[in-house]
Amino acid sequence: MLHGFPEFWWTWRHQLPALAANGRHAVAVDLRGYGQSDKTPRGYDGWTLAGDVAGLIKALGARRAHLVGHGWGGVLAWTTAALHPRLVESVTTISAPHPLEVPLRPLLPAQPPFWPERRLLADDAAAVERLIRTWAGPQWTPDAEVLRRNREAMLIRGVAHCSMEYFRWAFRSRLRGDGREFKAAVSRPLEAPVRRLRGAHDARTSPRTRFEPYEVIDGAGHFPQWERPDAVTELLLGAGAR
Repeated sequence: MLHGFPEFWWTWRHQLPALAANGRHAVAVDLRGYGQSDKTPRGYDGWTLAGDVAGLIKALGARRAHLVGHGWGGVLAWTTAALHPRLVESVTTISAPHPLEVPLRPLLPAQPPFWPERRLLADDAAAVERLIRTWAGPQWTPDAEVLRRNREAMLIRGVAHCSMEYFRWAFRSRLRGDGREFKAAVSRPLEAPVRRLRGAHDARTSPRTRFEPYEVIDGAGHFPQWERPDAVTELLLGAGAR
């Protein structure tokens, strides 16, 4: 289970016990650069991040895994299935574009170095709280614990910078040879079955896609796993992630 931005493994707190109670070996991790994972100076390209997930599957002693990802975690789940197909049983993405449809609009204006990081960390990472409130659907109000935990996770030394490296690579790679190779690798249809979920009020994820269509979760915005946890758990226990 792979989290998105601006989150950490705790984003799956509702789903983990429910999946375990139904006999699944459910594992949630901090992605590279987040939470308690290593804050490496490089390695935020799609190739390396997919290698992290592939290595984790093997380290857990599994032959194959059902990958569930939210936001960037969904992009990474798809990428892993494309680059390491023998290790992936199925892919379920939540509020996540296809790797080739990652929106780059926030990165296009010229930005001084480390400017996005400074904005994230200003006023005790208040930007994280604003993002969560803005991206959530109108029917859900985040509680104080959700806001506090995610702000604290962003304040861990190095997380703000590393989380921005995901976006920077997505933009820069499209202008380089490795980006063209990556595009070719993830453009092919996946061998594993794919299920794509999206909140009905998610303004961050475009409903238009040239890849597999989305299933819509009513009453949710960008964070269905928080906003409609029971609905998400039911879907994960269904055909998409057995």
